[in-house]
Parts: sequence; C-alpha cells; structure tokens
Amino acid sequence: MDVVPCPACGQKNRVKANPSAVPRCGQCRTALPWNVNSDARSFEAETLASVPVLVDFWAPWCGPCRAVAPVLEQLSKEHAGHLKVVKVNVDENPELGARFQARSIPLLVIMRQGQEVDRVVGALPKPALQARLAPYLQQAGNRPV
Repeated sequence: MDVVPCPACGQKNRVKANPSAVPRCGQCRTALPWNVNSDARSFEAETLASVPVLVDFWAPWCGPCRAVAPVLEQLSKEHAGHLKVVKVNVDENPELGARFQARSIPLLVIMRQGQEVDRVVGALPKPALQARLAPYLQQAGNRPV
C-alpha cells in the first residue's frame, strides 16, 4: 500500500494495489496520481487496473532511467485518474526483467488489463512518450494526452 498526497488539497491517502476504481482523495475526491513501486510479489496485482498501466523497468545506476523518471512522475500527475505508472527495479527483480526481456533499460511497457500492448526501449522525450501513450488513453475513453 502506497501513500499518495493529493495534488489539490495535500491530504495523504493510502492507495491499494488493484483497486476496483481509480484512486481518489478521501477528502476532496480529486483523482490521485498513480505512481507505485512493484516487485515480483505485487506485480500482477499492480498491472491489473481500470486504466492503462505504464511499467518502467529501471535500475538506480542507469543514467537514462534517472532522466526519464521525472517525466513519468509528471505524466502520472497530468493524467491522474487515467494512467498508472508502475516502477520495477530490475536489479532487485531479475525474474521480472527476464520475463519481459528487459535487455536494455529503461524499458517502458504499456499494459491494458494485465497484457502488454506496446513497449518503448530507451528514454524518450516527454512529447514523444505522450504520443506513444495517446492511443491507449483514448481507447479507454480517457482524455487525449
């Protein structure tokens, strides 16, 4: 369970893996940014969500991974209620890295209903990443990016 501050009122909220709906602030009901860390035990639950899931396979020693991290955090805030970002450290979770063939990082895997629908290898600038995400957000009836 992660604690997420509300961008509107600042209230700290506990967010569970795989909620039946998009997480909202308990105080003001604003959609919360959904940016969580995952490991092998929680991965399946974290990637089943009512919105598109962007899985970031990364490592602390990877410069491009550190460069893309703030972009992913911005996207989770800008598309709160419409996108979930799940971060997986491949050094701590080599079995997930192997399962998704993360031979080069950062590896960004876009998932819908627990299934991979697209992947991006390397750190893309924010506009290019938004363009890659746009069709999946629109398919779900979400606002365009």
